[in-house]
Amino acid sequence: MKRLTTAALTGVLLTGGLAAVAQPTQAAPARQAAAVSGTAVSQAAAGSTGKYYFLFDKNQSNPTKSKLYFMKSVPGKDKVIKSYRAGSGNGSKDECAPKRGWLPNGSYKVLGHEKRKNGGEGGIFGYAIHVQDKVCKNGRTKRTELFIHSEMKPNGQQGPKVPGKDSPYRWDGARDYYSYACIKITPAHIRDLFRTADRYGWPKQLKVVS
Repeated sequence: MKRLTTAALTGVLLTGGLAAVAQPTQAAPARQAAAVSGTAVSQAAAGSTGKYYFLFDKNQSNPTKSKLYFMKSVPGKDKVIKSYRAGSGNGSKDECAPKRGWLPNGSYKVLGHEKRKNGGEGGIFGYAIHVQDKVCKNGRTKRTELFIHSEMKPNGQQGPKVPGKDSPYRWDGARDYYSYACIKITPAHIRDLFRTADRYGWPKQLKVVS
């Protein structure tokens, strides 16, 4: 499906009377669709998980330039509230490759969120949203320890710069969109995502599409 034009996006955002608060430079999701069926998400389709949900739209051309959306469920086509550049995996599009491939398509329960996660040595720190494990399309391989997160210290601050190296607790640039499978966004964006969820209501579901 083709991505929406600017005019089409404007129509989606304004339908139903909700003032759009999405970032000015965002594009509409390529697929505002149920993750499994591919049909348009309606109030009834998403109602069981609440009014708002996360949508991760995987970019087939460049996985590190995928999009994470904060969506509102409404009759007809759902609305984009916020959008963020995001990555998942190390560039591999093999959803059954642990610690390499991006997330499998489908629906995920949001299990919880916290601002001061301490994942231990080599773990995830700071702002983090935990989502359920998912078995990939081969029916056997389970992708585990899945989060929406960034790179930071447990207190949410940036770690020190390491000359000549990539710090795991500091956002050093576009290469930090790579992950083992988790959805990663910048520190500024994950803070904004938390503020948005605190304002509108925390989603109970993540939908992953491509």
